[in-house]
Amino acid sequence: MSTQRPLRVAVVGAGPAGIYASDTLSKADLSATGFEGVSIDLIERLPAPFGLVRYGVAPDHPRIKQIIVALEKVLGRGDIRLLTNVDFGTDVTLEELRRHYDAVVFSTGSIKDAALAIPGVDLPESHGAADFVSWYDGHPDYPREWPLEASTVAVLGAGNVALDVARMLAKHADDLLPTEIPDNVYRGLKASKVTDVHVFARRGPAQVKFSPLELRELGHVPDVDVLVDPEDFEFDEGSMAAIDSSNQTKQVVKTLTDWTLKEGDGTASRRIHLHFLHAPVEVVGTDGHVSALRTERTRLRGDGTVEGTGDLHTWDVQAVYRAVGYFGSPLPGVPFDELKGVISNHEGRVLTPEGETVPGVYCTGWIKRGPVGLIGHTKSDASETVRHLVSDAASFAPAPEPDPEAVLETLRGKGVEVLTWSDWEVLDAYERALGAPHGRQRVKVVSREEMVKFSREVIAEAEAETEAKAEARADAAARAAGDGA
Repeated sequence: MSTQRPLRVAVVGAGPAGIYASDTLSKADLSATGFEGVSIDLIERLPAPFGLVRYGVAPDHPRIKQIIVALEKVLGRGDIRLLTNVDFGTDVTLEELRRHYDAVVFSTGSIKDAALAIPGVDLPESHGAADFVSWYDGHPDYPREWPLEASTVAVLGAGNVALDVARMLAKHADDLLPTEIPDNVYRGLKASKVTDVHVFARRGPAQVKFSPLELRELGHVPDVDVLVDPEDFEFDEGSMAAIDSSNQTKQVVKTLTDWTLKEGDGTASRRIHLHFLHAPVEVVGTDGHVSALRTERTRLRGDGTVEGTGDLHTWDVQAVYRAVGYFGSPLPGVPFDELKGVISNHEGRVLTPEGETVPGVYCTGWIKRGPVGLIGHTKSDASETVRHLVSDAASFAPAPEPDPEAVLETLRGKGVEVLTWSDWEVLDAYERALGAPHGRQRVKVVSREEMVKFSREVIAEAEAETEAKAEARADAAARAAGDGA
């Protein structure tokens, strides 16, 4: 196929995966495709871009949030058009996207909590970690309030999300004030009654997925003791092999071992207890509310895996947080693997249930490979997906309405209030201005309505001011011309 226009591509999801894919595609060699260059629209259902970095990283981790600086440079170049506040499936369908684009790439991530099939998991005080993270990060689609009446809570999981949840629950709210924490979250955490947070991992210290830096940070939270029971320490041949082969595992085990030898001085008002070799078997309820967590002691099998011992323990807690992983959500009209929680695909090419390639439809990031790996891993995902897209481009059926304005007409015709990069710049400046008097980088605007309203009002005011100045200059020029005559 040969055409005198750019390749039109829609990337759905403006988190790191979508931005990396867009950036990679913008630099791709399309000389053999029959297209002249590429035109990319990055479509996001929220009013703000950056996905997991904005709404999945704890506010007291500004180092990780600095990834936004690199992502901003990509979007600020102007060669990738950002269209936010557009919900795929509601505001626009795959069929409509295929009318306006030659190819579509999905990068919608994984935002739901993975299921945990134990009795009592549906009790009202049993929470998914993803929901809690979305609350404390000010996600606009989540309630402004969070129940924090429990004094003793359990966190289930052995990854960085479990550490984030435990730290945010135990940390004093005033210590979060220098961060971008939303005001409603500060007020909620300030009123929290928590004194003890118990983190449970079903395997041993050498099998946890904590990163060394995240774990060490836990030991520096003001007025919070970290307690580790030496009886929870066990190492088998698989554990020793993991320690010998991974410097990261070695650092994690050393930090945990040091904590077993260090007793808290008893002055801290809050405590984080780390438990290993305990598998949750039941969230115990009394009168319809969480009253305890029941775990089974496990033992290592020799290869790093565990088996139950039948030894049950009951822990008095009033709330449970499940940090056992994320899970992808199906998208209307897009083949989905219900078991894996990803779009059905092979190396980013979307597949039908029969295993055939869906022409012109691709995926990248967690919705492609599952919620594993760090943010940086999405770069290699993007490269693989874009490589296949470019190699397939010559065979694409051309989009019937590829004009960049056509998709905007479709959306606006449905009453969708589409926001762009300039709208985000306005909101970004406003959030930073809210934080500046308090020495904070920003204070997040949480409500979707406020995010949209503020962005559009400021843009409208600026446009009106520009128009008024232009009219004034025109009047002055006309008067000057009249005087000269």
